[in-house]
Amino acid sequence: MQRQGPVAALPQNDLDALAYGQPAYGPPVVVSNSGGGAISALRSSFNSRGAAVPVRYAAPSPAPLSTYDAAYRLDAGDRLRVVVYGQEGLTNSYAIDAGGSITMPLIGAVRARGLTPAALAGSITARLRNGFIREPSVAVEIEAYRPFFILGEVAAPGQYPYVPNMSVEAAVAIAGGFLPRARRDEVMLSHPTEQGIVRAAVPLGTPIDPGDTIQIGERWF
Repeated sequence: MQRQGPVAALPQNDLDALAYGQPAYGPPVVVSNSGGGAISALRSSFNSRGAAVPVRYAAPSPAPLSTYDAAYRLDAGDRLRVVVYGQEGLTNSYAIDAGGSITMPLIGAVRARGLTPAALAGSITARLRNGFIREPSVAVEIEAYRPFFILGEVAAPGQYPYVPNMSVEAAVAIAGGFLPRARRDEVMLSHPTEQGIVRAAVPLGTPIDPGDTIQIGERWF
């Protein structure tokens, strides 16, 4: 299940800590999720408090795909298609490595982590123009997003390919569904940001991002 991302052209996580870590934070924050998607609400809560906080949602709704793609930040595990027009030796598929870079002929390692596809295209263009190609024309598109993780009370916990606009409920289905003792009213969602990991108790309809970790808890009654 892969979706080719939009073309952009120019004229270290510990899984156990993600799933089970218990940061020091205060009471949950109720966030309205009608204006920018669940992850936008997570980021806003994080930035306003300066530390990871649990967030509880009302009426989650995913952001439009075009808005999501325009703001997408690349990271390790994403696979890209880089096209350098007129240069077949440079046009290829590249995976972002654990260090956050892709390695291309002629110019070597190019940092991709934290950049949008358009910004990466600009970085490659600048490197090629510096003594290699007089007027390079570069486009970058996303071939495959980095995976998400789902742990806990599901039939097949593990790592799975991400599909845009995927919800927690869809992720549970991909992992084989709930086990009999799974808590189904809300789950824990861990989302990596540049400032750290944001954790939230969210309902099943919440959209997820690449690299997120979903923890399905166990009910005791």
